[in-house]
Amino acid sequence: MREQIDTPRQAIIMRGLPGSGKSYWVSQFVEAKVQQMELSGTPAQVEVFSTDQYFCQNGIYQFNVKLLSKYHQLNLTAFIEAMSDGVAFVICDNTNLALWEFKAYQAAAVALGYEVRIQQMGVPTDLEHQLMCAKRNRHHVPLNSIKRMGSVFEAH
Repeated sequence: MREQIDTPRQAIIMRGLPGSGKSYWVSQFVEAKVQQMELSGTPAQVEVFSTDQYFCQNGIYQFNVKLLSKYHQLNLTAFIEAMSDGVAFVICDNTNLALWEFKAYQAAAVALGYEVRIQQMGVPTDLEHQLMCAKRNRHHVPLNSIKRMGSVFEAH
């Protein structure tokens, strides 16, 4: 069991298209939060959970739709376990475009006493934003898939 700290506990749920800047935002947040916690003498407790990590084999991203449901469940389980262990900041770095995609993360966080923060990157339904995301996403998701993903976006 990890050492409990008096810092308010926060669960951050990222939302956005591939290429919208979610992972970059997360890396900047983690860097700043770890530095802040270390300066205050508090053990740095920030963990990031992304279903994408399960698709990486030997450093190569290999998406397989047949494994998506299984990997989402593994990611959710790890997220909940970290909160059960009292990790101060937990981050779900998935697309979470439809509300149902992150409801279990949100419900678990609330049940475990975490403040929930929804961090949306860009406007997934905006064509200009979709074009930008298609150009810069690191998994080479094509524009037609980005558009389809944008079409299922539900506002929080």
